[in-house]
Amino acid sequence: MSDVINESQIGAEYLRIVNIKFAELKKSAEKAIAQVSDDFKLNWAPNEESNSIAVIVKHISGNMISRWTDFLTSDGEKPGRDRDEEFEGMIESKEELLTVWNRGWDVFLQTLSELKGEDLLRTVYIRQQPHSVLEAIERQMSHYSSHVGQIIYAAKMIQGDDWQTLTIPRRKNA
Repeated sequence: MSDVINESQIGAEYLRIVNIKFAELKKSAEKAIAQVSDDFKLNWAPNEESNSIAVIVKHISGNMISRWTDFLTSDGEKPGRDRDEEFEGMIESKEELLTVWNRGWDVFLQTLSELKGEDLLRTVYIRQQPHSVLEAIERQMSHYSSHVGQIIYAAKMIQGDDWQTLTIPRRKNA
């Protein structure tokens, strides 16, 4: 039996890992959102230059639908996307917010799950700029991670002392 790993195995392993990591990101944001019980607070932002949880959700969802619909065959910036609109308006309820959230994640995770190791070096376009599929995935990992961090931080600010940590809690002095 050979210990040599071929490129196909590396690609398959990479895709397995990123599928898990993106699912973990989604779950972390959902745990933070679940702690915000007041629908109005989902639209709260610390100042006019900051985004609320609702705005971030609209933006991530719009990005996912644009980037990952027909991912291998069309530019990731679809002509019908109104990116500026993603940063305007309010979402009226947590139910509506989760519908918007899941719409984007469903498109993204379905497309990601269909990729094969041999796809990783194919060229795709985002805003007419060429990217390898691998590069496009990493671009989105960075983008989505930063926004999930913003969602968690905003939820933590909203909840204050009622915040329940999503990871290992800090030690508290007795």
